[in-house]
This record gives sequence, C-alpha cells and structure tokens, in this order.
Amino acid sequence: MIGQSCNRIMNQRWGLVLILLLPGMLGCAGTNPSGVVDMPGVDELADVKELPDPFLMDNGTRVKTRADWDRRREEIKAMMLYYQYGHMPPAPKIIIAKELSSESVYDGGATKKHVLLSMGPEGRVKINVGIIIPKGKGPFPVILKNDRRIFNVPIAEEIIKCGYIVADYVRTDLDPDRKDAVGSAQAAYPDYDWATLAVWAWGGMRVIDYLVMLDVVDKGKIAFTGHSRGGKTALLAGALDERIALVVPNGSGCGGAGCYRFEGKKSESLERITAPERFAYWFHPRFRDFAYKETKLPFDQHFLKALVAPRALISIDALGDLWANPYGTQQSHRGARPVFEFLGAGDKLGIYFRTGGHAQNEDDWRTLVDFADKVFFGKTPASGKRFDKLPFPDAPRPFSWSVPKGN
Repeated sequence: MIGQSCNRIMNQRWGLVLILLLPGMLGCAGTNPSGVVDMPGVDELADVKELPDPFLMDNGTRVKTRADWDRRREEIKAMMLYYQYGHMPPAPKIIIAKELSSESVYDGGATKKHVLLSMGPEGRVKINVGIIIPKGKGPFPVILKNDRRIFNVPIAEEIIKCGYIVADYVRTDLDPDRKDAVGSAQAAYPDYDWATLAVWAWGGMRVIDYLVMLDVVDKGKIAFTGHSRGGKTALLAGALDERIALVVPNGSGCGGAGCYRFEGKKSESLERITAPERFAYWFHPRFRDFAYKETKLPFDQHFLKALVAPRALISIDALGDLWANPYGTQQSHRGARPVFEFLGAGDKLGIYFRTGGHAQNEDDWRTLVDFADKVFFGKTPASGKRFDKLPFPDAPRPFSWSVPKGN
C-alpha cells in the first residue's frame, strides 16, 4: 500500500517549519514516460458500444481471483494514464511544511492553520494548505478538498463539531488552469507528460503526504472531495492513492463520474470538453483522438471508479445539473458496482442526487459527512438519506458481462 514506508520518516521541527524526509516513498502512479510502452491508436482499438468489461484482462482471460484483479488494476491504471491523463512523477523525497498562521476559531473549539508546502527541485513547487483541527486529543478523520482557495468549506464549523478535520489546498498553485500555461509542477518535472487534472491530483497526494505525518490525523480515515473540475481531480487521486479511504467526486460530470458512452440530454461530451478552445489541456493530447469515437475507448469512467474498490466511493450530484450528465453518472455507477461486489465492498459504493443545479452546497457536504460516518464508524444517517437510489431506475443495463464466479 502506498505510504507504508512512512513508518521510517524522520520529522524535525524547527520553529514553525516541519521537514518531511520521505526515503523510499513511491509515486502513487508515476511512470517516467521514457519507459511507457506504446498502446494501440484509436483506429486499432475494438469498437465497444456497451460499457467495457473491467474484468477482461489484456491477455483475453477474465479475472477469477483477487490476485487476478490486482494485476488487472495495474492494467487499467496504465491505459487510463496513457490515453486520458498522462503520467505523474514520483513523490518528492523532501517536503517542507511552513506554518504561516495559526489561530483559535469557533469559540475555542478548533485551531485554524495556514501551511505552505514546498517540494520538488529546489523547492519550486509550492502548495497553500488550509487545515482546521477540532479541539481534543484525536486522532481525527480528515475531509480534504481541492479548490481555488483555502478555507472554502461553507459548513466547516458544523463538520468540525462532528469530529472531522477539514482541510483544503489551492490546486491552481500547481497549474493555473489556463490553456498554454505551464504551472510550477510541470515546470519542475518537464520529463513527464501529465496534463492538468493529473497535476492537481498529484498535488492532493502530496498534501496527504503531509497530513499523514500529523499525530492528530487518523491515517485510515481520509476522505478526498472536490466540485466540478475538482470532482474530476478527486476521483483521479482517489483511484490512484490507496491512502484515500473515501472518494467523493461532486458534480464531476464529463471526465469525472459521468460516462462517455452514455450521455443524457444537454450533457457535456468528450468532444466538447477536449476542444482546443476549451479544456483540452486538462487531458493528455491522445484523449482528443477519441472525440466522436467514444466507443473506441478501451475503458469508460466506471473503470476509474472501479480502481477505488474495495475502498469507499460516493458520487454526489444534482438532477438539474444536466451538463454534468446525471444519466451517465448513474450508468458508470452501475458499471463499477460489480467490481465492488466482487471485492466484497458493495456497501462502500454510494450514489446520491439532490434537486438543484451545479454546486457543492450545504446538503452535499452533509451527505458527504453522513456517508463518511457510515463507512468510517458504521453509523446510520439520522437524516434517513439513502445512498443507493438510482434517479433513472428504468434505464437499460449498460453492459452484458457479469461478476466472475471465482474469488
């Protein structure tokens, strides 16, 4: 599991500076592109109209055992990074955490800190992190959000009172979210072909490197969320980093929890999102080759969700957010469920839709906490919310394959 070598990490506190030495730390998905094996081009791939079978291995056999799935999981990661996201560098060996401010908040019920992480060649990659820690001994579970600014969780005080640490980081510190822009992370690691979503996800993994070194953090109960493009980021990071116990993409749509093959009315398509004048830079250039050729993809986003299993995942969305493809999000959920069931984690996969539009509102945050309480502590939500209700129950089954009988 990623981060096991952290037991040997040395901590030194110099005033308000924490230096994290990470010997032997593995990149969560990093492969130097020079060692990447070329995969078939779009016109060489089979045309598959239904959701592809996640259990079908590259050699043509189907997964039968957990060991088979572990190998298949590596195949899925390789193809999704190759075609869609690009490849990330390994974790840096040193991360310097400098505390910029600290104050008591919520009438003494919590401590609010602003921390600057510096890493990479000459410490050129910097990430602003906000962290709010409940009063008490801990350790506490963590909800981490990627965003454009810190301290941007609308019901942070309420979540703190539920016994969670609330943390967020500025993803645009790593990449400014503009086409033709080279962010600090890409400039520091020019030999990698990672696109913006991969950069942002990698940054979240580095924040987790910092969080797991804090005594107040329950290392087995880390949740990662984000909204819209941040939801795409959270799902990618959660698929790759096994330290993330709960993955919560919110309103993530195309490139996130939504399907490419199954689109609802007025939803964003692969062609639209990868248009050069829009968000092509979020993805590896190869991904644009699949515009109008989605059935040539050797995967769909249910593969990304499947990589999370047997850890927990819930997609939180809005029925009125048509651009984010609610219908396709349901279908990718259905496509991922067999993998969760195969791994004995069917109860750890959730889906939740509210009324309304494109936002991560207070109801979404309360749903996140309710599901976290369920998977972390076995609590039944007092709200009575269900996490298995499909908004389109009459939708046809999007695949014909089934769960392998062996395990």
